[in-house]
Amino acid sequence: MRRLALWAATPLAALALVACDRTAGTATPPEPSAQTLNVALAGDGRFESLEAAITNAGLETALAGTGPYTIIAPVNDAFSGDGRPDFASPDMAAQGAALVRGHLLPGAVTREDLIAAIEANGTDGASLLTMAGEVLTFTRDGDTIVVTGADGSTARLTGDEIVASNGVIQPADGLLLASGGASGS
Repeated sequence: MRRLALWAATPLAALALVACDRTAGTATPPEPSAQTLNVALAGDGRFESLEAAITNAGLETALAGTGPYTIIAPVNDAFSGDGRPDFASPDMAAQGAALVRGHLLPGAVTREDLIAAIEANGTDGASLLTMAGEVLTFTRDGDTIVVTGADGSTARLTGDEIVASNGVIQPADGLLLASGGASGS
């Protein structure tokens, strides 16, 4: 287990170094808003299902805290489909909390950071440890960043990232962990 933690922490250190070594001529990340992650999620209609899961799990205050965190935020369509549980249901609070922690990364990770880390690590991509202790692997398929969960589920980062005062929201088209019977796209 210690070996996995060290292996997963290495890309985090690389991301930190990449973030510190920005050069002139690279794209400038979006300016942070004054909104916290929970307010930014609530104000964006693409994340109503995720917001319901966060609220049901009692995690909205965590996303209002100082952070920073990066949430790989499944859009509403990722929560629909045959066999998908209703994470807003009171009996799904624990599963919803596990799902949210599985999509939450420590630190503020922008797309620019992800692309730099993927390029630095080559075909293996960049691996980051979630707040659930699971490894997410980030690779590229052309211009698209693909995220692969520990269970093999995948999602693509879609739309524009949202930089909040306490972290980053990375919209995704799928669920990444098979928490509570939910599987990825």
